[in-house]
Amino acid sequence: MKNFVYRVAIVGGGPAGLSAAIRAAETGLSHILLEAESHLSNTIHRFQKGKYVMAEPVRLPLRSSLAFEAGSRESILEAWSSEAARLEVNVRRNSPVTSIDKDAENFSVKLADGDIICAETVILAFGLQGQPNKLNIEGETLGFVDYHLDDPDEFDDQAIVVVGAGDSALETALDLAEHNRVILINRRDDFYRAAAGNRNAILEAIADGRIECFYNSVPRLIEAQDDRARLEIDTSGEMAEIICDKIIARLGASHPRAFLESCGIVFSDEEATALPVLDSRYQSTVKNLYVIGSLAGYPLIKQALNQGFEVIEQIRGKPVQPVEDQLLLDKLIGMPGADTVETALIKISGTIPLFDSTGARPLRELLLESLVLYPDPGATVFRESDYSDSFYSILSGEIFIHLPEENPDLIIRLEAGEFFGDSELISGRRRTVTAVAGENCILIETPRLAIKKLGATHRTVADILEKTGVERAIRWYLAPGLPDDECKTLERSVSCHCFETGTNLFQAGDAGNSVHFIRSGAVTVTRTVDGHEVPYRLVTAGDYVGGWDALADSVRRATACATAETSTVEIPGDDFRWLLERHPELRRNLHANFLAYHADNTEAIQQNGEIISFLMEQGVGEGTDVLLIDESICTRCDNCEKACADTHGGISRLNREAGPTFASIHLPTSCRHCVQPHCMTECPPNAIHRAANGEVFIDDTCIGCGNCVQNCPYDVIHLASDQPENKPGLWARLLFGFDETAFGDNGAGGGHKKAVKCDMCKDLSGGPACVSACPTGAAFRGDPEHTLFNTLKRSGKQLQEES
Repeated sequence: MKNFVYRVAIVGGGPAGLSAAIRAAETGLSHILLEAESHLSNTIHRFQKGKYVMAEPVRLPLRSSLAFEAGSRESILEAWSSEAARLEVNVRRNSPVTSIDKDAENFSVKLADGDIICAETVILAFGLQGQPNKLNIEGETLGFVDYHLDDPDEFDDQAIVVVGAGDSALETALDLAEHNRVILINRRDDFYRAAAGNRNAILEAIADGRIECFYNSVPRLIEAQDDRARLEIDTSGEMAEIICDKIIARLGASHPRAFLESCGIVFSDEEATALPVLDSRYQSTVKNLYVIGSLAGYPLIKQALNQGFEVIEQIRGKPVQPVEDQLLLDKLIGMPGADTVETALIKISGTIPLFDSTGARPLRELLLESLVLYPDPGATVFRESDYSDSFYSILSGEIFIHLPEENPDLIIRLEAGEFFGDSELISGRRRTVTAVAGENCILIETPRLAIKKLGATHRTVADILEKTGVERAIRWYLAPGLPDDECKTLERSVSCHCFETGTNLFQAGDAGNSVHFIRSGAVTVTRTVDGHEVPYRLVTAGDYVGGWDALADSVRRATACATAETSTVEIPGDDFRWLLERHPELRRNLHANFLAYHADNTEAIQQNGEIISFLMEQGVGEGTDVLLIDESICTRCDNCEKACADTHGGISRLNREAGPTFASIHLPTSCRHCVQPHCMTECPPNAIHRAANGEVFIDDTCIGCGNCVQNCPYDVIHLASDQPENKPGLWARLLFGFDETAFGDNGAGGGHKKAVKCDMCKDLSGGPACVSACPTGAAFRGDPEHTLFNTLKRSGKQLQEES
């Protein structure tokens, strides 16, 4: 039993906790750092050997006394341990905390060995990775089981079972497969939880036979057998056994919410992704109990280090403004009534209901990613058909939404507190309306990924976005001008659905009793021709499927299948017919739609269904601008590649020869500028953007981490070094035969590497150089719907010539 009362007890020796302890030691504040493991920084300690750790976010200054620069796992751990030893940080290792209680004055922190630590203040900084989910089966204590991988090079020519289907499990399996036999146990039938890059890499490894995989399988028993492990698994109801040397389970970690709630801490809501409620100084709903680091929703190391410093200064009675305050003030300058960050936050959360429930810290993070705009009256914020993806909140004034050209007289007025740009937030496609500023307008422009992250961690935000999205799907797109009472009636009967890639919305022969309005994703509509499923229409966000069958109240004549992750609003057939009775223009649109896709293209569709099926299988429907080459007229001159290299500093973003081919249609390795770009996922410096015309491009802030390379499912991004300025141009190479290898292998030479990909030559007035340089017109680009149409025309012409 310990009776000494520390000024502060810090639970967890990761970046946040260690930073706090370092600052306490520097300033002579009585403290104790309680670490459950035998070493500090357990999460980084468990990184794989040699892992490069990035110092993100780049824009955020480092305030902590604990030095931190990007580098290897080993160099960072050594520097931090040396600093802790130099300052004589009071660390107690191997001391898991089991409970925290508070009396009138102090906290009592009970340890697993029964000791009690008393402290005036407690900082919880133990992260989320300390409690890995267990297999919970007989035999897991025999010593064959691990829950992390330190160094894949420690294993050679062994049989290793990896259990899990998330990113960490797939990365572990792929690393070990270099020199071992790897068997992957997946409790599901897919890897949908993993990042696209990992998912594609593991599926390729399974297809190549480099990794074995048991789907729909669950471990049941582990036994020792001649110095090896015998693992029994239940695979789709049948028992199987695997003899192996090691079992590595990567099943995620248990969130310590129950422990935090036992301390009295309140969470923002009941969702699993909810965060603890904290004030602007990281204090929880329990006075003098602070939460920092990933436990508070800040997983980046630099954020955690700064928070450790700031919270100690707060406890010392010398509070400092959060390090991001100056960045925020620079953004908020000019906002009426926002003299400080705190008054600005109060004004924003009090005006915009969407942000009212988030709390100060998440709102700060959102504003760091956002811009404050002051558009002049009559200024266009965005136009119909623009390809931008920002989300806008109205802080004051008004915005006028002009609906599509077929409804020129319909203008919707939005006022302070409302938001717009949410449809593109969901769909990822072109703007379908025009937004014009009114008087005294102040807007907060937020990147799409930032608002999606907020919705993922705050159920209230997600609910508001969902409810508004359904209402606007009806009132803005499906039935513009629908009176309020009729809209409310329709809202009560519709339902929202999400479909995984390859899932049918409906199939031929089903009752045609509903219509699906596509909010995001894409759907291929097929029908049976001569016993084969032939696609004849690609339906993207903002359109609907099933309308003709619902109108006729007949069986489905076709099958609708999601070609990407798709969300829809389903309208019952009775309500859809009721809607058509009141809005004849919707019925006219339905008839025109039917004639366009069921009559005019029938013959061409029958002839070219296999080509369209091929393009859909290659993910063309996921793109917004796709490059195809008609090999029947391609001369293989490679002018397309050379023009691409000349336009981009000697580094080509196109590989003409690579990529699949069907008949004469070739799909080269070139960016498709996806609707929901996989490359944007997990880009630490947010270096990947979408231009107004739809081009997805990488700016100069790229740090070369390679996340985009890994996440792209189409292998169209690579890391390259800058080329020398004196590299010969296209004509010099053609006329004089300069050897390109003297100037580096496609930019892969020395120097700092950055990610490169096609940007559709967005800065060239003539459009993509690859298309302009093609002497025969074999290369052509376009969005999926136009690309499919052009492909049909080209293939149809070739068939006629051959016949």
